[in-house]
Amino acid sequence: MSRVYNFSAGPSMLPEPVLKKAAEEMLDYKGSGMSVMEMSHRSGIYMEIHERAEATLRKLMNIPDNYSVLFLQGGASQQFAMIPMNLLGQNRKIDFIHTGNWTKKAIDEAKVQATVNIVASSEDKNFSYIPEDYQFSPDADYVHICTNNTIEGTKYPSIPDTGNIPLVADMSSNILSEEIDVTKFGLIFAGAQKNLGPSGVTVVIIRKDLIGKHSDQVPVIFRYATHDKEKSLYNTPPCYSIYTAGLVFEYVEQLGGVKAIEAINREKAGILYDFIDESSLFSSPVDKRYRSLMNIPFLTQSNDLNKKFIAEAEKEGLVTLAGHRSVGGMRASIYNAMPVEGVKKLVEFMKKFEMANK
Repeated sequence: MSRVYNFSAGPSMLPEPVLKKAAEEMLDYKGSGMSVMEMSHRSGIYMEIHERAEATLRKLMNIPDNYSVLFLQGGASQQFAMIPMNLLGQNRKIDFIHTGNWTKKAIDEAKVQATVNIVASSEDKNFSYIPEDYQFSPDADYVHICTNNTIEGTKYPSIPDTGNIPLVADMSSNILSEEIDVTKFGLIFAGAQKNLGPSGVTVVIIRKDLIGKHSDQVPVIFRYATHDKEKSLYNTPPCYSIYTAGLVFEYVEQLGGVKAIEAINREKAGILYDFIDESSLFSSPVDKRYRSLMNIPFLTQSNDLNKKFIAEAEKEGLVTLAGHRSVGGMRASIYNAMPVEGVKKLVEFMKKFEMANK
C-alpha cells in the first residue's frame, strides 16, 4: 500500500526522510549493534543523540543561553499542572487569555492551585478569533496563552506584551512552523506529536531565572530544577522519541531552517484558504485575521455532506480529515511534514467534490 496524506491533528505525519533514516538505523545505530530503543540513557552513544537534539533545536529557534531546554514526559497536559507548581509565587494568581479547548483544560488544572483571572476570551464567538483587548493583572505570577489553537484553527497575529510578567505559551501545534522571538516568553512548552516528532516527549524552554521557584511541597519529579540540573536525565527519558525529534530538527535545518519552513507553510495554507474563500460549497468558520497556518477547519452546508466528503476523501488517500468531535465538520492539519503536493491534491479533490455535489 502506498503512503497516504495524513491530515491528522496529532499524532501527525513525520517527514519521509526522517522515517527512512530511523528505519535504516532501527536494528543497528551507527555500528553499536543496538537500536536506540535498547541502549542505556546513561551511555555515551545515547548522550551524543540527546545533546545533539538540544543543540540543533537551540540553533533552529535561536534559543539564548539564559534559557534551559528540557525533554520531559507527560505531554502538554502534564505541563498544565507543572507550570503552576513551579511558577506560582506568593500571589498565586494566573492571567489567561482563553481561546479554546486547550486553554480551558489549562484553566481547569490551574484552578486546583491558584486564582485564575480570564483577562479576555473569544468564547462569545465560538473561539473563531483571538482577543486583542485585555489588561493584565499587575500581581499575576504569569500569563498563559495558547499560540495556535488546534481544534478551533486560530493563531495569534502577534505576541502579547506582558511587560515584566512572565509569558507562558503552549506552542504544541505551531512550534517550529514560523519564526518567533524566544526572549518574549518566560516559558514555552510543546508536545512533540504535531511538529517535532512522535508522541512521548514534551519540550520545555524555560528562562533560567524562573527555575527553582517551586515550594517544598512540590514533588521532586515535578520540579523544573530537578530536570534542569540532571539535563533531562533524572529518570529514564523517552529516548527513542528524543532521537526521532532530533532527526526532525536536522531535517528542518537541512531545508533551510525555520524561515524556509515558514515560507512553505504560508504557501500551503494560502493554497487551501484561497480555494475555500472562492468555493460555493466549502466555508471557513475562522475570522480571516486569525487563521492558523497549521490547522484549517472547514465545512459544507450539512453534516451528511461533511460525512460524505470525509469518506470519499479517504478513498483518495486523503485521511484523518474529520473535525474534532466538539466542533464537527472537517479539519486539515498541515504541519511541517505535510508537503505542498498533499495540499494541492486535497484542493483538487475538493474541487471535484464540489462539482459533483452542487
